[in-house]
Amino acid sequence: MDIWSLNLRHLHAIERIAHLGTVSGAARAVNLSQPAITQGLGRLEDLLGVPLFERRHDGMIPTAAGHILSPRIAAALTHINSPHVTMSRMRAMLAVAETGSYTSASALTGLAAPSIHRAISDLSLALRRTLVTRRGKFAMTNEAGRQLAREFRLAQVELEAGLSEVMALRGHETRRIAIGAMPLSRARILPAAVARFLARRPQVRLTIVEGSRAELIEPLRSGVIDVMVGALRMPLAEADLVQRPLFADVPAFYARYDHPLAGQAPTAAELARFPFTLAPRGTPLRDGFEGYFSESGLPLPAVPVESGSVMMIRQVLMGTDFITLLSPDQVAVEVEAGWLRSLAPLPDQFARSIGMTTRASLLPTQVQSEFFADLEAAAGACGAE
Repeated sequence: MDIWSLNLRHLHAIERIAHLGTVSGAARAVNLSQPAITQGLGRLEDLLGVPLFERRHDGMIPTAAGHILSPRIAAALTHINSPHVTMSRMRAMLAVAETGSYTSASALTGLAAPSIHRAISDLSLALRRTLVTRRGKFAMTNEAGRQLAREFRLAQVELEAGLSEVMALRGHETRRIAIGAMPLSRARILPAAVARFLARRPQVRLTIVEGSRAELIEPLRSGVIDVMVGALRMPLAEADLVQRPLFADVPAFYARYDHPLAGQAPTAAELARFPFTLAPRGTPLRDGFEGYFSESGLPLPAVPVESGSVMMIRQVLMGTDFITLLSPDQVAVEVEAGWLRSLAPLPDQFARSIGMTTRASLLPTQVQSEFFADLEAAAGACGAE
């Protein structure tokens, strides 16, 4: 169901009915008439095909669908945080933020460009702040506009999740999970979790977006993806995110199978004589590399090639005397094939924590909770091997 056909004030009223138990109380809370609320509630129940409340002589009791939808509406309203926002204004703001022009926003939404421009202008006037700046044919969101678009996107996510959960009650499985996959997660834990999950939930659509943390962090914070799996950051810099550790990973130094140091259990000084190809600065692997050599009292080895791609690193190693630092899971296939070999493990104090990162405000849907449990189960199974 398209959320943009809904009325935000009617949704607010439904949330208030669930909280207060009466239409009259909701009418006072949202400044709408009781007939308007009753009509809006009836229209939404018709669209959903399920009742949201059980009508009793002494009030309104939420049904199973009502219990699902009302907290989602409350969460969306928390992100919107203004009585001046309407669905049309929210949609226009999101479209302009995504496309960067009124013309492109019109093509994306099917709305007339003047209508989108008017909605943005009305929103700016109501909120008393500039949100979009015209630059020729482009409409660029400023910092306030980008922050508002992020909150609107999270509100959209909450409403869509609520509606899909209600539709699932009717047997219409329309739910989806968007997963941000950092390099290590793609080796074992994420494929194992996906296999476990789909064995039970084949109807749920999974979207896996691959990238580094730097590439995935903003889509996670904006609600484009639901969870990010990979190396955790300690401490976590983003206050709107939370992390859940799954297992500890101890990286090792790897090189081509016939490297000069092969089979020698090399010391830090011997490793430092060779060039490295590594993940970029600021990643846990790079931090472990720098900490290991610094604690050994050695200058950092040269790193002529930086890459977050295991495939690229593998190809560099196979044709040179370069060394890298990676998780054993990331190069298990290459080691088994006899292309690469481990030279020495990184000391345990440089182990990194692998886990999942989500928004602090996330209210997991049923299928999201199940998938998170499958990630934990897959991590436990990998750790037991």
